[in-house]
Amino acid sequence: MAKGSPTTAGAEDMRARASARYVRMAPRKVRRVIDLIRGMEAQEALSVLQFAPQAASEPVAKLLASAMANAEHNKQLDPEALIVAAAYVDEGPAIKRFRPRAQGRAFRINKRTSHITIEVEAVVAVPSPARPPRKAAAGPARAGKAPARAAKATGPSGPAEETSEAQATAAEAPTTAGTGAPPQTVTSAGEADAGEADTGGAGTGATDDATDKGKTEEGTR
Repeated sequence: MAKGSPTTAGAEDMRARASARYVRMAPRKVRRVIDLIRGMEAQEALSVLQFAPQAASEPVAKLLASAMANAEHNKQLDPEALIVAAAYVDEGPAIKRFRPRAQGRAFRINKRTSHITIEVEAVVAVPSPARPPRKAAAGPARAGKAPARAAKATGPSGPAEETSEAQATAAEAPTTAGTGAPPQTVTSAGEADAGEADTGGAGTGATDDATDKGKTEEGTR
């Protein structure tokens, strides 16, 4: 993309930066702190740096606050909507010093420096796309299928007729089952007692007639 295009210009308007050069601290030590806040919200990153135990957290926190001030005053961006878009550390020149050692020797000490850069960017909230409304006819159509299924399951005659037919089939099952013998008649206890009483009465009367007939014959003789 060509430099100065409308897309690049719009992205630059939403971003502010701040840099600190020749910071008297080794880049390796500063990168440990920079990695903590990269991609975080600006306000949250300030809180993290405030309680971070590393010594590099102090200069990094000052630089982040400067970047946020640049975004607010120079770009008119909302400080509450800023995030740490980019943060990196470059190595600066090393200051060379010497320390005397035994037997007239000298050891060199490199005091390293760092160039720290932090860029903050405003995040624009993108509204989520609205979902299409559901079809209103789908609910009644599905609700109307339930009575139809129930009517189909019970049949046109209704559940009462099905119950009576089942009872009639169960009553006929003992009669037709087996080897084809005729059904036996079952009498109740009251009817059995009445039959025995009638039979007993008839037998007693016949015995009395036979006794009277025998006496008559003996008297004739």
